[in-house]
Amino acid sequence: MSDWQQIALGDLLTRVRRKVAVEDGVAYPAVSVQMYGRGLGEKEAFVGGVSKYTTLNTVRENDVVLRTITAFEAPAGVARAEHDGTHVSGVFITYEVDQRALPEFLGLYFQTPVFWDEMHNRASGTVLRRKTISDASFCAIPFVLPPLPTQERIVEVIGAVDDQITALDAEAGALTAVLRRRRADLVTDDSVEAVRAEHAFDFSTGVRRTPDRATGPYMTPYLRSANVGYGTLDLSDVLEMNYDPVERKKFGLHYGDVVVSEGSASANAVGMPAMWRDELPGPVCTQMTLLRLRALEGVCIPEFVFHWCMWAYESRAFLDVAGGTNIKHISAKRAKGMAVRLPSIDRQREMAVELDAMESALKATRGEAARLREVRAGLLAGLLDRTIDIEPAELEG
Repeated sequence: MSDWQQIALGDLLTRVRRKVAVEDGVAYPAVSVQMYGRGLGEKEAFVGGVSKYTTLNTVRENDVVLRTITAFEAPAGVARAEHDGTHVSGVFITYEVDQRALPEFLGLYFQTPVFWDEMHNRASGTVLRRKTISDASFCAIPFVLPPLPTQERIVEVIGAVDDQITALDAEAGALTAVLRRRRADLVTDDSVEAVRAEHAFDFSTGVRRTPDRATGPYMTPYLRSANVGYGTLDLSDVLEMNYDPVERKKFGLHYGDVVVSEGSASANAVGMPAMWRDELPGPVCTQMTLLRLRALEGVCIPEFVFHWCMWAYESRAFLDVAGGTNIKHISAKRAKGMAVRLPSIDRQREMAVELDAMESALKATRGEAARLREVRAGLLAGLLDRTIDIEPAELEG
């Protein structure tokens, strides 16, 4: 592969300025550049007389677009057809690509840790969020350019993997929609008698985090809102505080308990639930930012509690009972008054079997997509650093 050329990125790029004077009352479609090679994304249009900008730069298909601020995030991407005719402000630089390189191939290079490291090391400035990169520094980034047929083959191979990932993401999206619809149908069955939530579930709120709990003889792991996602727990950062033995018993989690994020400045996070499945050795307790719902013995099963909470989040029923203005909070008192269509224990088990099977299929699809993304990252790195050999299509056969 001696025909791969060691050059500077700027050898393939010509800076272009397609300036447009901004007129009052005119809307100019806009794009921005996402971090770490994720490409260009739409943003709110510039409006003359409202926007502070008096001139803008027009983007054309296949342009390389660089955001010069927050350069440590590696914000460079390639414009696709849908970006043609959009605009960027003066903190962006646009380049036309030399015919020796495929724009799509450069787009792949921008997705690599090698490029990210170059951008991070070349970013200058004292304030992290304002660190910039100059045109000259960007263009000086070293780059290994394969022949065009090899570029085409690499783009083709990665494109095939991307098609598979897109298909899996679409399948996961469809499964999610079906699961949510089926869960709503089962949980809101109006042929089943409604009871107050406090008659179906045991409610508890955790303790407030205070300075006097930062040390003590009974330091105990606890969950907080930051640990709760949409049906999942993130246990990568579990904090500790002092719970005495009585508090451990009162606030300790049992297998099957459901924890619900009770407040957030983001409406999307209010009421987000997850089930505790003894992922960590006990005792593990909860902070006041979470509601803990537990199945009442003989009344319901933990899986029903979980699916009811998932429905209450997905339908925004939790958000509807949340108080507050800027930051919404679900109080235990409000939650206890929510209506629960409570079927028999046997029927709850049937519902759980059906919904859990759908959850498992969804999780498997998402897992397959995640694994394929990992494969893609390794494949792309190997193709570009030539640890994986690839032949141009016309040489195969």
